[in-house]
Amino acid sequence: MKALVAGWFSFEEMGATAGDLISRDLAGEWLREAGYECHIAHAPPFSDGVDWRAVDPSQYDLVVFVCGPFGKNELTSEFLSRFPGARLVGLNLSMLQPLDVWNPFDLLLERDSDRTSRPDISFLSERTLVPVVGVVLVHPQEEYGGRAMHGAANEAVRRLLSGREVAAVPIDTRLDVNETGLRTSAEVESLVARMDLLVTTRLHGTALSIKNGVPAIVIDPIAGGAKVKRQADTLGWPLVFTADSLRDETLSEAFDYCLTPQARARARECRERARAIVKAVRDEFIAAHVRADGPAGRR
Repeated sequence: MKALVAGWFSFEEMGATAGDLISRDLAGEWLREAGYECHIAHAPPFSDGVDWRAVDPSQYDLVVFVCGPFGKNELTSEFLSRFPGARLVGLNLSMLQPLDVWNPFDLLLERDSDRTSRPDISFLSERTLVPVVGVVLVHPQEEYGGRAMHGAANEAVRRLLSGREVAAVPIDTRLDVNETGLRTSAEVESLVARMDLLVTTRLHGTALSIKNGVPAIVIDPIAGGAKVKRQADTLGWPLVFTADSLRDETLSEAFDYCLTPQARARARECRERARAIVKAVRDEFIAAHVRADGPAGRR
């Protein structure tokens, strides 16, 4: 039985992040536990995989699209239509349309949708630490249109850090293009793990920070909040703000709290709760593809 794992790392210049690659590795691991031979669909600059446009689609019994925002558009439709005979699985996705409007998957274990919300599956990945380096984070999200307030969020962070004596080490989680030469998810996560606190406007900044027990000031750059706020709320992490309701005094108080032992303990509590939930996702994912006499086929 063969499975194909795809994600935004399978398309050129689609902003594949450390979280995408961590989720890719987890999906491959879980599929191998279920008894599948697993292929990974990669596009440059990522290598050691297959080109989903060039492979024989009939060889795959299962196709898993993993991690990130997922909506109905020309690109996703092209991908899904390429594998008409395979069982389609969506894993760790942020679904952009209501599920009763569009859900192309035979099995959907989403990160968030109008139906449910789960912790990002990166909580279940094993941590590998490497030397810390500095990076830069810049990633506007045009898909949110007029609700996007990245400028306001970035300016609030600048004011917060400029008023204190700190060694600011911004982190760029994007790995298809990285301005400071970070190459792997391990390098990104190792940097996060060495921080005393993290100020982040990214979902995987939030997830990887709490996963490593690092207190975070989480700012959703979308007015009213979107996937970043929902992830923090799902984790039970209290220091989450939206770009349209930022106050310098409140951020300053959050900064001070993040440096306390109580904040470290709270981050660890959130991490353990998240890992327990993601373990249930793993078990459901594997159970859905295992029979008593071997891996399950299409259903």
